[in-house]
Amino acid sequence: MRTRFAPSPTGDLHLGGAWTALASWVVARRADGRSALRFEDLDTARCVRGARERLEDDLRWLGLDWDGAAVTQSERGSLYEEALAKLAGLGLVYPCDCSRAEVARAASAPHEGEEAVYGGLCRDRDPARPMKRPPALRVRVPDQVVAFDDDVAGPFAQNLARDVGDFVLRRGDGAYAYQLSVVVDDAAMGITHVVRGADLVSSTPRQIWLAQTLGFAAPRFAHVPLVVACDGARLEKRTRGATVRELRDAGVASTAVIGVLAHGLGLRPTAAPAAASDVAQATAGAPIVWRQTAWPIPRSW
Repeated sequence: MRTRFAPSPTGDLHLGGAWTALASWVVARRADGRSALRFEDLDTARCVRGARERLEDDLRWLGLDWDGAAVTQSERGSLYEEALAKLAGLGLVYPCDCSRAEVARAASAPHEGEEAVYGGLCRDRDPARPMKRPPALRVRVPDQVVAFDDDVAGPFAQNLARDVGDFVLRRGDGAYAYQLSVVVDDAAMGITHVVRGADLVSSTPRQIWLAQTLGFAAPRFAHVPLVVACDGARLEKRTRGATVRELRDAGVASTAVIGVLAHGLGLRPTAAPAAASDVAQATAGAPIVWRQTAWPIPRSW
């Protein structure tokens, strides 16, 4: 078994990140498996100088280690280019110069909070027609239902053509898209189990399909519920008490943070302080009963 925690170095480790990091780490360690760390830094405009080192420091403070050197996506462009070339060789890649506004206008009205479904405006365009702007590269998805059984949320299915549409593999500015990079990296790193937040469950069918199309074995998935603010609102980086660094600076012990997070996840019967290693040991050999609903951070620690 091999899991991974894959933060973007855009700031300090917040409790939502620590929550999924602990969940992923425990899944691996309780089975005597390996846990990897990957920095998803392809969106360079959002990355913060020094954030990687602070993230690593906060993980170590929590007792969450990783096997081998951390992986950095910005150093793996050749792998993404190879995958893109393979998809192009299958006739599945085409350029698209649509703006976000054009995509939104042409799409069926998405449900609140969901992304617009690309309507295929450039799918069959005349190759001789000039591009309005540097084009993105999209992948042609089939009219196919992809289903999987999530280890937390249960069965989930999606029709790629109807619910997703042809999605972007590389942006117009040359940056590789998350959907491609995460599939390539998980396969290259030998990831067998992906444990991450419930907000990414809708991305999973397209990632499974993309992995299979590229000839990779798709991992198992467990999408844990999200962490929210104490009033139930979405957790943001400016939310008071939302970062591990803020709690550290306030004198909160790492075992207190782990104990509360582990209890919230359903890994411990109480929120009493605990080391991460104790959480993994306590769950070894027993099935995990994950929390099923969003978890509010405590008003005080």
